[in-house]
Order: sequence, then structure tokens, then C-alpha cells
Amino acid sequence: MGAGRMYAAPVMSRENLRMILTNLREERQAAFLYEYLEAAESGPVASLFKSLRAESEDQAATWERLLQDAGATAPVWRPGMRARIVAGLVRLLGPTRMLPVLSAMKVRGLAVYRAGGAETAAAEPGAGDPASERAVSIPRPPRALGEESWHRAASGGGALRAAVFGVNDGLVSNASLIIGVAGAGPEPGVILLAGTAGLLAGGFSMAAGEFISVLTQREFLEHQIALEKSEMAVMPEEEIAELALIYRAKGIDPVHAETLARRIVSDPEKGIDTLAREELGLDPKALGSPLVAAGASFLSFAVGALLPLLPYLLAPDRSAFLATLLVTFSGLLAVGAGMSLFTGRRLVWSAVRMALIGAAAAAATYAIGALLGVAVN
Repeated sequence: MGAGRMYAAPVMSRENLRMILTNLREERQAAFLYEYLEAAESGPVASLFKSLRAESEDQAATWERLLQDAGATAPVWRPGMRARIVAGLVRLLGPTRMLPVLSAMKVRGLAVYRAGGAETAAAEPGAGDPASERAVSIPRPPRALGEESWHRAASGGGALRAAVFGVNDGLVSNASLIIGVAGAGPEPGVILLAGTAGLLAGGFSMAAGEFISVLTQREFLEHQIALEKSEMAVMPEEEIAELALIYRAKGIDPVHAETLARRIVSDPEKGIDTLAREELGLDPKALGSPLVAAGASFLSFAVGALLPLLPYLLAPDRSAFLATLLVTFSGLLAVGAGMSLFTGRRLVWSAVRMALIGAAAAAATYAIGALLGVAVN
């Protein structure tokens, strides 16, 4: 190698450059969200997210160095609209209600909530170690000792997701109905009547379906839990043996597995809770109310269905049609943006895609309504 010989920076393919930029953006975004998670928590869980934030910042610095080595410059990063919305919701609702959203944002460390939060993290060796998320996700018995499960922790996020999709169903279906009827050219009062009927019929249909679904699930859970109660009362040793086998399969040694199983089953209430979770994969605390589920389903659908109907309620004349188109398109953009919180897609793309899909459905029903109107005339 001769003295003074010059070497050019390695040439990076476009695909590799895109990959590095994507990873850099994801790590910066994760570090931004970890800051909010740390602020929302306390104790060992806050320490965990602080450590994870530092790790994300270190990884972002590594991606920046790779860009520099290739002769490229790292772009200036600012949190996007989606990240800001999620951060605001974490601050408003708390992390446990946002778990599905945070998962879609590629936030790590969420397994800490599977066993009930700070108490579990404190009990777990290495919980504050950013290099090992496994330390907080090892299956273990505290979940069976009455603490919240992953399902229960995520219930708030699931309700938020259901609300967004319920609003979307109401908006798309009633907007298509109203625009389709308007295509036939009736008086505004007829369109108002059709839209109101669509809101009520769709809302009650959604509520009835949700009521039956939750009621059926509840009856199934109650039946299975009743069976476990009878088995534990009649043959407790067999139940202890089965539970010990499950813990052994999770890596606990046989002696400790049997001791733990015997201690859990000795408490009837906690024993039933644990057996339902570990043997059946059921959550006894997930027995939601069919009436509450039906009411929430009706309300979310009605909110969406009301949007395209509002212009006809406020000003039932010919100009209401254009207002309905504008309100519907704006609503579709907003709902699409909301969906991006759960899909991990870019906010703008998700909003535009939803608007295009809804517009296509509305255009199809308008064309059909226009054809039927001509035929009737």
C-alpha cells in the first residue's frame, strides 16, 4: 500500500441507503416515544424505558456513522405527525391503553406490561438492562398471582381501535347510502329520511351483533371456568400436576414447578385464575359486559354515520349535497389518519388511501342511484 494513496468512500447501493435511512428514522422515533413512556411511568419501568431510549439513541448514532462513511449526510429529524399524536395519547391515556399502537410504532420493552408493571420489572433480574428485552418477557407466575394480564392491559388500546373502526364503518356506509340516494335526484327531505334510517338501522345492527358476540364469549368463558372449579374441587392433585407440567415446559425446574403450582392451587380464587390462564389460555377478568359493548358499538357507528348526515340536518336543501361530499371526504382523511396509529403505516398515505376507498364506494353508489332514478322516472 503506497504512501499518500487516496481511497474513495465505499459506494452504497440505493437499496442499502434506503434501509439505513429507514432504520435511522425508526430509532429516532423510538427514542422520542421512550421519553414519553419514561415520563408516564415510575420506578423500574421508567428506568427500563430510560435505558431503552439510550439504546435507541446509540443505534441511531451507529446508522449516522454508516451514512457518513458512505459519504452521505444524515437528514435533520423532527417527530412526524403520527409520532406526535401517539406521544400525546400516551400522555393523556397512559401507556397500557396504547399498547397496540406502540407495538405498531416498533416500540420495544412492552412485554414488561404482561406481568403487571413496575412490580414485575422490579422482581425480574436485568429489567433495567437495555440489552435484554427477554429479561422482562420470561413467562412466570406473578401473572397468576392476581396481577393484570397482557390482554387486560391492552384492553384500552383495543377499545380505541374498535372505536376508530366503528366510526369508519358508520361514515362509509351512511355516506354511501346518502350519496347513492342523492344520485336518484329526490327532494332533500327524502335524503334526510334515508340517512337517518341508515344511521339507526346500521347502529342497531352493529350493537346487536356486538351484544351477541360478547355474550357468547362470556358464556363460553364462564362454562370453562366452572369446569376448572369443579375439577380443582374434586381432583386438586391432578390439577397441581398439570400446572406443574406447564411451568416445567416454560423452563422452571421440576421441584420449583411443583412447589409453585401447589402454592397457587392452595388459594382457590387465585388457583382458578391461574388454571384458566395457563391451561385454557383464558382471562377470567376479560368477561366484558355485552350491554357496554353494544352501547359502545352503537355510539361509534352513530358518530361516523352522523357526519355525512349533518348538512341535511342543518340545511335541508340542494346545497347540502356538496357539503356532504366535503364533510365525508374530510372525515375519511381523519379516520384514515387514525388507522395509521394501529397499522404502522405513514399517516398521510393511510389518510389518502382511506379517502380514495371511501370515494370509490360513494361514487359507485351515486352511479347506481342515478341509474335507478332514471329508470324510475
